[in-house]
Amino acid sequence: MQKLLLCFLIVISLPSAFSQRDMSKQAFVFPKESGNSYVSLTAELRKPLTAFTVCLQAYTDLTRDYSLFSYATKKQNNEILLFKGQKGAYSVSVGGADVFFKLPERSPAPMHFCVTWESHSGITELWVDGKPMVRKSLKKGYNVETDASIILGQEQDSFAGGFDKSQSFVGDIGDVNMWDFVLSPDEINNVYQGSVFSPNVIDWQELKYKAYGEVFIKPQLWS
Repeated sequence: MQKLLLCFLIVISLPSAFSQRDMSKQAFVFPKESGNSYVSLTAELRKPLTAFTVCLQAYTDLTRDYSLFSYATKKQNNEILLFKGQKGAYSVSVGGADVFFKLPERSPAPMHFCVTWESHSGITELWVDGKPMVRKSLKKGYNVETDASIILGQEQDSFAGGFDKSQSFVGDIGDVNMWDFVLSPDEINNVYQGSVFSPNVIDWQELKYKAYGEVFIKPQLWS
């Protein structure tokens, strides 16, 4: 009996149990700067990625640096990273290499992002609110490893850790989907308008996740 009680206490003391749910019309809310609040996602990956598309919605009024999507492996902390720097600069990282996209400064409002990359050409694209930024080249011929830790709310400076409070996300993140191929421009625009094309890596409608620290699930603030 004592052993059963001990096991029960250990389970309920964990930050969050593994969950799977339909997150349609919901968002993860990170209400304050933190070094230990984040969401860990589980992806369906069976072989190294030679292409991908990641899309998500974010709403924040932060003016400092912060991470939007962090995919790390034990070999490379920034295997895939979407990161907001200062003065409207966004960086996309693949395999530890970076390209930068400059966006105009704007008032706080929900923003929709899609990042695409393909190994064959190295072509990397950042789409913001359904509009493409200038194409860049990144890690041509590279394969993205599959043994991944995927984190929302923090940037990983080590596998599943190494968080910096000053780079934590504060605000709402939702509609996180990932494919193992590059969506077409029409498909990206349809995703921006609210359609979903059967995501086969991360599916917001069948999301597998664990939440840690002060993270809440609330209705989306965008339509």
